[in-house]
Formats: sequence, structure tokens, C-alpha cells
Amino acid sequence: MTSTREELTGEIQQRMIRFIAEVVLYNHAVSAKVGLGASDSQFMTLLQAYGPLTPRQLSERTGLTSGTVTGVIDRLESHGFVTRRPDASDRRKVVITPSFEAIQETFVPLYAEQAERMQGVLASRSDDELRTILAFLTDSVAEAQG
Repeated sequence: MTSTREELTGEIQQRMIRFIAEVVLYNHAVSAKVGLGASDSQFMTLLQAYGPLTPRQLSERTGLTSGTVTGVIDRLESHGFVTRRPDASDRRKVVITPSFEAIQETFVPLYAEQAERMQGVLASRSDDELRTILAFLTDSVAEAQG
């Protein structure tokens, strides 16, 4: 068992890397089951987390070119997962809006087993531990966003 702070932080970092890799691989497998690519599912994650975004915002957040972004949006729209809507504040712009109903209907069953396993892990933790985990994840996301 690790004991020093340096060992603990190193182990946490390694476990986070492994956790992220497993989640990414699982997401790729789920996306493939519904005929989507890896970028497609990441766009849906961004839209679910942040709400409607413009194609430019999606390009900035993902680092993908505008042409690639358009292709991803086209695929998601053809599956009914997003819609293009005029921006209420600037009619020259369009925003990409997630279709939560279609996303829920398609993806919730595919993630049910993973969600059940995560609930089992969380159920084994005390309220104080859950607060610590939440604080850690909140800080980690904030740092990742720069």
C-alpha cells in the first residue's frame, strides 16, 4: 500500500489515466453500436454538458476543423441526435442543439450496465468520501478547462 504523499498522488494520477482510457474505449464501443464515430460521441457529450453550441464553438472546444465539425454535425443530425437551429441573438448563426429524448432513448440502455457498476462503487462510499470525490472531480474539470 502506498504511504507517502508523492506515492499517493502518483497512484491517483495513474488510476485516473486508466479510468479515462477505459471510459474512452467504452464510449467508442457504444458509438460504434449505433453507427457513430468517436468524434461524434464526444460532440454529444459536449452538447449535453454545455447545452447548444455553435459549430465554431464545437470546433474551438475539440480542435477539429470546420469541415470536420460540419461532417460530425451532419451525421448526428441524420441520426436525430441534434438539430440545427437559428441563434436567437444573431440570425446569421446557427446553434447545434442536442435532442435529449433521442439521446436518452438510444444511449441510456447502452450505458445501463456501466451506470449500475458506478452506482455500486459510489454506494460503498460514505457521504464524506462522496463530498471529497465530488470536490476532486469539480477541481479536475475546472483545471482541464483552463
